[in-house]
Amino acid sequence: MAITDDARGLHDQLIQWRHAFHQAPEIGLELPRTQEKVLAALDGLGLEVSTGTDTTSVTAVLRGTVDATGAGDRPAVLLRADMDALPVQERTGVGYTSRIDGAMHACGHDLHTAMLLGAATLLADGRHRIAGDVVFMFQPGEEGYDGASVMVREGVLDAAGRRVDAAFGMHVFSSLEPHGRFVTRPGVMMSASDGLFVRVLGAGGHGSAPHAAKDPVTVTAEMILALQTMVTRQFDMFDPTVLTVGRLAAGTKRNVIPDTAEFDATIRTFSEANRERMQTAIPRLLEGIAHAHGLEVEVTYIPEYPLTITDTAETEFAEATIAELFDGRHSRLAQPLSGSEDFSRVLAEVPGSFVGLSAVPEGVDPATSAFNHSPYATFDDAVLADGAAVYAQLALSKTAQLSAAQLSAAPLSAAPLSTAQPAVR
Repeated sequence: MAITDDARGLHDQLIQWRHAFHQAPEIGLELPRTQEKVLAALDGLGLEVSTGTDTTSVTAVLRGTVDATGAGDRPAVLLRADMDALPVQERTGVGYTSRIDGAMHACGHDLHTAMLLGAATLLADGRHRIAGDVVFMFQPGEEGYDGASVMVREGVLDAAGRRVDAAFGMHVFSSLEPHGRFVTRPGVMMSASDGLFVRVLGAGGHGSAPHAAKDPVTVTAEMILALQTMVTRQFDMFDPTVLTVGRLAAGTKRNVIPDTAEFDATIRTFSEANRERMQTAIPRLLEGIAHAHGLEVEVTYIPEYPLTITDTAETEFAEATIAELFDGRHSRLAQPLSGSEDFSRVLAEVPGSFVGLSAVPEGVDPATSAFNHSPYATFDDAVLADGAAVYAQLALSKTAQLSAAQLSAAPLSAAPLSTAQPAVR
């Protein structure tokens, strides 16, 4: 039986898991209720399960039972799902809507977690076909908390007893692509993300006499506009940068000039060169404007997530795997996405790839549907089995490929009597 059929057999269970996560979203690095549900779902599968120290992460290792030959170390592949939600008040109106005020799975991480649990179930049932080990990475804190970095520090990449050979992640979208379409991109797939925090220091006074004060509001406005001009005049349009001010705060009353004004911005870049340039160009610009008006400015630039760069060979492998299971449902992204991902931390350490999956409901126009992070973002349960199947097949096929490579590289004296490869379907 094909793994897609096995995955469809889990359809009801996948939906049950997903809805349970969706109704009880948790934010950040501490997700005790989510962790409890994941551990309960993994119980009885015969995996080596451990939990994080600095987060409520879950790591599970499945030992395949195929005797690959003993030539070299056993292959090991990592599959990752993030589990955290966002501080968003849900407005979808679905029957399983969030029961937690001010929190919502608006980025589809509930689907990721359910799909990876499905893959763990499928692979545990088929461990006799796995020529190596599979590491399941259930990660908190993707949404701005850098949970992947914490799990890498705590050893998730070496959980099988050695460094994993490859890593694969998946992300659903509530917009952009038609229902059920998988997308990939070799090389730079997603931007780097950094934070800018600015405080302009002036001298307050009466709104009727600005000449007797040092108005930080007008200077802040000039800074925000100048940043947009800088992006278009100092940076190559074919290597774009994105700078968006998302928070602006000043004053208490319309006729009072305040002492200070503040703004925060997110910065997205698609090359390391531009990322480094922004860290010097922005403070230089803002300090110059402040000094020109006789004010001071405090500029804090915080590097956050690096570029998400997928390995070309592993991306081509993922594409072939998707084509094997779902012919005609894959395409390559023409351009990188301007979102950012802390799975970039994993891909910086080991070769791997990141797969997108459209969960836009059937019949809905992906060009107009609410995008991830919207309180109206809706993700279709119908893709859960497909995502679980792709996760599982990536592990099956990659361990088989790595095992075959070990066999071909092994000395003749170490070769087994039989070199038949394990079936991957």
